[in-house]
Amino acid sequence: MRDFSSQERMLLDRAAAAPMLAQTQDWAAINSGSRNLGGLARMADVLADAFSALPGAIRLVDPAPVESISPDGRVQTIDHGRHLHLSVRPDAPIRLLLTGHMDTVFPIDHPFQQQRWLEPGVLNGPGVADMKGGIAVMLAALHAIEGSDAVATLGYDVVINSDEEVGSASSAALLRGLAAGKLAAFTYEPSALPDGTLAGARAGSGNFSIIVTGLSAHAGRNPDDGRNALLAAADLALRLKAGSGAGFSCNPAKIDGGSPNNVVPDHAVLRVNFRPRTPEDEVVARALIDRSMADVARDHDVSLHLHGGFGRPPKPMDPKAQALFGLVRQCGADLSLTIGWRDTGGVCDGNNIAACGVPVVDTMGVRGGNIHSDAEFLLTDSLPERAQLSALALWRIAQGQFDPAQFIKEGITA
Repeated sequence: MRDFSSQERMLLDRAAAAPMLAQTQDWAAINSGSRNLGGLARMADVLADAFSALPGAIRLVDPAPVESISPDGRVQTIDHGRHLHLSVRPDAPIRLLLTGHMDTVFPIDHPFQQQRWLEPGVLNGPGVADMKGGIAVMLAALHAIEGSDAVATLGYDVVINSDEEVGSASSAALLRGLAAGKLAAFTYEPSALPDGTLAGARAGSGNFSIIVTGLSAHAGRNPDDGRNALLAAADLALRLKAGSGAGFSCNPAKIDGGSPNNVVPDHAVLRVNFRPRTPEDEVVARALIDRSMADVARDHDVSLHLHGGFGRPPKPMDPKAQALFGLVRQCGADLSLTIGWRDTGGVCDGNNIAACGVPVVDTMGVRGGNIHSDAEFLLTDSLPERAQLSALALWRIAQGQFDPAQFIKEGITA
């Protein structure tokens, strides 16, 4: 570890001393599954109280309306929880965006509700890594920053949304608006690997529901008079899967609909996900959808309606992103931490932030693993480690040490 200035040492000591483990355990004890509106409301209030210790204006933002397709093909509105927004020194010359999410993938009736120690320093529990531990790291770093001279130049917005695990549809406009004009962003997802490896480039993601309407008929008396919507949906799923390749993957995930065995089904809904690696791949994937739908409509004499879209744009490692990763890597090296990264097919709010032209490191949270399962775990020694990494990176940005052009010139890139 390098010799730090007295200002840096005070910053690092303060970040490491925050009560992150207690906060993580308290927050993980609240079920805040994405559809548990009561739990999300409680979580939002608890986080608002915790973040009110920072200066600035804090508010809970109502979610934007989100439409979804029900199994019977009807358009319905899905309710979401409110999102937390904290604005600190909006007129500062250097402005950043920090984001996290309060929701988890575990619904209120999921059996995984309790925490336990797998061994000393390894905590198993719902959301401990993804990402209530990450929110604690963010708060600790910001507390440390507020006790430093960074306040002379640094302003920031914090967004903790309630719907990241279901695509951030009700918070996308909020994130997009607050990303505007920011120098850089940090998102507090857990590291890509337990050793602390960060996520670099990310694929995009698109979720679609394709409603197929056919014509019912008796399965024995006049089946040829019918138009089998279930068969058409299955054919479409096969065509979409066959058309995917190196540039994007396709996952036909579910078909809703059908009928009794003696009736030709006149209704089906195909659910499918695409993961394009580049913006160009997204265009190709959309062309495949349009072409395949037209072919299936013609061959099966059915009508099809597409609902959904590419809600997470691909996130490339462009020069500005490489520069921000370079800064984080240097901060890690000075803390005797090896900071590496790798590309991933997973998506998060970092995809949407990057699409606004803002460089983002979106795995600034804790080290852990097995997220989205009942084996999820947090390595608790990563709490002070990651809080110090964030605090040092934020402080150096506030000191004017983040210059993408200079980092690229010196070869500090991916």
